[in-house]
Amino acid sequence: MNATPRVLLVGAGAMGARHARVIAQSGRATLATVVDPREDVGGGVAERFGAFWAPALGSLSGIDAVVIAAATEAHFELASRVIGEGIPVLVEKPMADGIEQTLSLIAAAERGSIPVMCGLLERFNPAIMTARELVDEPVHVTATRHSPYAPRIATGVSWDLLVHDVDLAVTFLGGEPTSVSGLLGRYDPRSLKGAEDVAEVVLRFSGGQVAHLSASRIGQRKVRSMSVHDVDKLVEIDLLRRDVTVYHNVSDQPANDDGRGYKYETVIEIPEIASSREPLASQFDHFVDLVTGVADADVERRSIVPSHHVIAEVKRQNS
Repeated sequence: MNATPRVLLVGAGAMGARHARVIAQSGRATLATVVDPREDVGGGVAERFGAFWAPALGSLSGIDAVVIAAATEAHFELASRVIGEGIPVLVEKPMADGIEQTLSLIAAAERGSIPVMCGLLERFNPAIMTARELVDEPVHVTATRHSPYAPRIATGVSWDLLVHDVDLAVTFLGGEPTSVSGLLGRYDPRSLKGAEDVAEVVLRFSGGQVAHLSASRIGQRKVRSMSVHDVDKLVEIDLLRRDVTVYHNVSDQPANDDGRGYKYETVIEIPEIASSREPLASQFDHFVDLVTGVADADVERRSIVPSHHVIAEVKRQNS
């Protein structure tokens, strides 16, 4: 492997262009090639960041790592090829178009000890990274991830939005949930057949912890919020503004002698956010750590599975 890994990027759309910028500016890797069938798009991104352009995935000789930001339906074939050649790969979520394909990719990577990462970007949100240091023994997680309608979400909100909060709930509460209950709603006439606009999911974990997660693309404003409850404190996370607030209730009592109304005392803490880095840059740093052997590839591969299992089960329950 080169001292500075040479990275090939597949896909130069909106997300691919962001990956190209982050790779080119990282200082820890070189953006070698941008693959996209559209010369005006792929060639433009490649030229902007000093890389070569190719219309299709050809030889991977001299490539140390691959980032796949192509359409979901292309993930399995592309990732299979890359893993088959023994090259580390970061795949935008979902890993593949179906849980069987996802598990097949991860199993192939395990057999070959190939680092594989999924683009579960919210793990690297500075507010989430800060909150993880503040939570002690979480028992209850609630999350709201609502947006105005976005016709680009061809797969519906489960894979586009909900998967992030499932992954975060698993991160905070630990391990794969023991039970999954989900409801999907399809309302907007512009949506593709089978693509859900709303998802409501409840997860239960082996220690009795519960998560209630809500995703929607028929909201009238963008909301990205999460609450993580310990028994004796609440950690509120705004993933858009990237801030965290901690609440400790001190006392509560009636508002007056007649017992009408309510008042309480709460201590509020505003912690300093752990980092100001762009999440995509932090994610790519972690990928480079996997490629170079600094981070544990076994742990990373295993961490992909729970969220994909949950989304697949929710989709199955509502098929």
